[in-house]
Amino acid sequence: MPTYKFDKGTLRVAVGTLFFMAGLCFASWASRIATIQQELNLSDAALGGVLFATPVGLMCSLPFSGWVITKIGSRKLLIASSVVYACCLVTLGLSQSVFQLVVCLTLFGFSSNAVNISVNTQAVAAEELYQRPILASFHGIWSLAGFTGAGIGTFMIGKNIIPAQHFIIIFIIIVIAVAISSNYLKNDKVASSGPVFVLPDNSLIKLGIIAFCSMICEGAMFDWSVIYFKKVVLAQAGWMGAGYTAFMLTMATGRFIADWFAHRFGLKRTLQISGLLTATGLLTAVAFPYIYTAMLGFLLVGFGVSSVVPLVYSAAGKSKTMSAGVALAAVSTIGFMGFLIGPPVIGFIAGLASLRASFTLIAAMGICVSVVATKAKI
Repeated sequence: MPTYKFDKGTLRVAVGTLFFMAGLCFASWASRIATIQQELNLSDAALGGVLFATPVGLMCSLPFSGWVITKIGSRKLLIASSVVYACCLVTLGLSQSVFQLVVCLTLFGFSSNAVNISVNTQAVAAEELYQRPILASFHGIWSLAGFTGAGIGTFMIGKNIIPAQHFIIIFIIIVIAVAISSNYLKNDKVASSGPVFVLPDNSLIKLGIIAFCSMICEGAMFDWSVIYFKKVVLAQAGWMGAGYTAFMLTMATGRFIADWFAHRFGLKRTLQISGLLTATGLLTAVAFPYIYTAMLGFLLVGFGVSSVVPLVYSAAGKSKTMSAGVALAAVSTIGFMGFLIGPPVIGFIAGLASLRASFTLIAAMGICVSVVATKAKI
């Protein structure tokens, strides 16, 4: 059995805190995308091209994160990457040109992947100590942070506070939280002489595809929900963030009950229902682009995507063909690609057709979640 320096309670609090900081960092950026788009005078198609910089950073991060986590462990990687992630957030607010924004988004994507892999590895360690499912609750904390970040962003916009000042405040908060929480993380240095990359088996690939499809929908909500309400729903300034807030509210709520729901109805049934809810919500927002109906649609999307990623990660951590850390890294990497690729694809489709057409295509990803879950042996 592994030896832990700290008890499970302090480890859980520390990991939960860093999940919150990661969610706060990303949501802070997401809440100001429309502002930065306007400041740099970017069309929807141009914004879609700029957002492709984030998955480029992710791809560059894959070999680095995979190598580093086997050498120094998830604790040190999580501490370093969290601070770098917050620094990159500040640079996004300071960007004065499209070129600068692209470079900063590349670094933002690079650090976000390192945070994602390392914080989920710490979460798996905490779940092992509790010997019961708790991973979804960590993702619920991430979602709660997103809800908080959206609220802070709305406040900052209302007070006409520029993104750079907004992001500096978030940076200070994250650095303080990392400094405190770092003392209570699992110190898990791993000496590995084996290969950094291992091809996942068929069951893990299917889990990755499920996560990929769901996170395309999730990414669409983060990056385009405010713009959808502005340009399609034609919401007034005070209501432009309403859809995003509705989505974050139900996603956070769903993740806090996901462990119980999956235990009661089974993993396969939970994933099937989740995919259908996601598709229904997106199609509702497309068919009825009005304030309250679009909000209802986004509420359903939040419930739909809420349980997919944490339950898939938890299942991957129980893989019998490879270690939990390697399996988690493989599945999370496939899934996170959907989270990052989805938003720029939406921009390109919106440029060619419309945002409503983009959201219709994304709804198909929700159906794919249900289909793949039905065929998967889970």
